[in-house]
Amino acid sequence: MGEDEQVNVAPQMELLTSGAESVYSPQELHQRLIDSAGSGTPLRVKFGMDPTAPDIHLGHTVQLRKLRQFQDLGHKAVLIIGDYTARIGDPSGQDATRPVLSVEEIQSNAGTYFQQAGKILDTTAARLEVRHNGEWLDKLRFADVLRLAGQMTVARMMERDTFALRLQKEIPIGLHEFLYPLMQAYDSVRIRADVELGGSDQTFNNLCGRDIQR
Repeated sequence: MGEDEQVNVAPQMELLTSGAESVYSPQELHQRLIDSAGSGTPLRVKFGMDPTAPDIHLGHTVQLRKLRQFQDLGHKAVLIIGDYTARIGDPSGQDATRPVLSVEEIQSNAGTYFQQAGKILDTTAARLEVRHNGEWLDKLRFADVLRLAGQMTVARMMERDTFALRLQKEIPIGLHEFLYPLMQAYDSVRIRADVELGGSDQTFNNLCGRDIQR
């Protein structure tokens, strides 16, 4: 791309990386912004929330505000409501397996999440796409799950602090918890994410998404 286009994305980079603890990687984000500016195609920016409680929490609002910044710059937010992954429960930062929620609880929470997120995000169709990951995860066959699992090793999973700590303390880890990062990664594949947002506890899951997308 031309030098002028590279200069044009500098303000975007400054705004979008402000307040971020980590960016994986700044060079790749910069290039994607350049490509977006050159092609006129908005980036698809993913943020997912599992409806495991009646209300979104403070950490969600921080990410939603960053997502809004992407929208205000002309990019498209893709909000994933994890109605399927909520059945497993994200093991991130957990020292025990999460309790299983009923489908009714998840559906009720999901409705609340969207209403609350809509107070922060631009909800026009050009700027927001809302998806429930049950749309595709419900349709996976066991053979599909095996192919997905085959793209990750146990050693890679054990790099995750949560799992390593629980193993060290001899706290059980359910096999379904190993599948969670892969399911979240598959979300990224299905919605064709260019950028993913998440708290620091989501770094492992988000990087898994990058690996699977490749």
